Amino acid sequence: METFNTFADRMKNMGVMNYLKISLQHALYLLHHGMLEDANRNLSRAETWRYGEKSSSQEVLINLVQAYKGLLQYYTWSKKKMELSNLDEDDYAYNTASQTMLNHSWKTSVNLGALIQTPGVWDPFVKSYVEMLEFYGDQDGAREVLTNYAYDEKFPSNPNAHVYLYNFLKREKAPREKLISVLKILYQIVPSHKLMLEFHRLLRKSEKKDHHKLGLEVLFGVLDFAGCTKNITAWKYLAKYLRQTLMGNHLAWVQEEWNSRKTWWPSFHFSSFWAKSDWKEDKALACEKALVAGILLGKGCRYFRYICKQDHPVLRKKIRRIRKSVKKHSIVNPGL
Repeated sequence: METFNTFADRMKNMGVMNYLKISLQHALYLLHHGMLEDANRNLSRAETWRYGEKSSSQEVLINLVQAYKGLLQYYTWSKKKMELSNLDEDDYAYNTASQTMLNHSWKTSVNLGALIQTPGVWDPFVKSYVEMLEFYGDQDGAREVLTNYAYDEKFPSNPNAHVYLYNFLKREKAPREKLISVLKILYQIVPSHKLMLEFHRLLRKSEKKDHHKLGLEVLFGVLDFAGCTKNITAWKYLAKYLRQTLMGNHLAWVQEEWNSRKTWWPSFHFSSFWAKSDWKEDKALACEKALVAGILLGKGCRYFRYICKQDHPVLRKKIRRIRKSVKKHSIVNPGL
């Protein structure tokens, strides 16, 4: 392998942009192979090398080089944090480890600070920085970083930015309204995100009627995606919430969601093929889907009919309850 000094000397004969780019690529290669000290030396050399006036693009690359140095320092800080958790606070070793952590956190903050103010997607850098701010009790600083990362219009749309902010606010035990406002934006970006079921629960607990309506929309939105078709929790929530919504005299809410789906959900979710497949693979899932199918499509739905014809000794009572619930709540034909 080419030695560090030989590589650095060769790179200095290139233009500054190429030098910075390739130095960063080489550092990432070293990081990938666990050569942390070599990577740090490579980044330090690139960070301090100057040639001519800095352009804005050079500034971004230098910030990126410094940020990766910050990640290396964060790695050391994180290791010391783990060591600290196993030490007695009265031990001399605890004080030494604590001081080492403080030194590395200061260096990391300096190296990461400039980058995360530059528009871009900087997830690992933001997460590392915020973890350290929280560890040292700077909740306001952490909140400011995450809020800017999520809401600053100069930054590209990034679902993770809203996830990080939501998780932080949740740790802070923020009011439900604040949590809903963050997840509402995430819903607009990724309606199938795994946090959407949590979003539904928050909306369901709200006292606002428009939140209750949105709660129904969110569940339908989750199940629009192929990757969520086997999510039994989503189907359980929808089955329960459909009944609650209809008992609350909000048939129009259900019809509004169903009208845009009635041409494709029957084949997407409720075909005979899926009825047989679901019953074979996951009978609990099949029962939840059968209830939803019956409410939305009525007693003639092939999925509902197939599940209700099954004679299963354990699920016999459950299937009977499904039939009664569909008879009471179906938006198609009220009787069986």
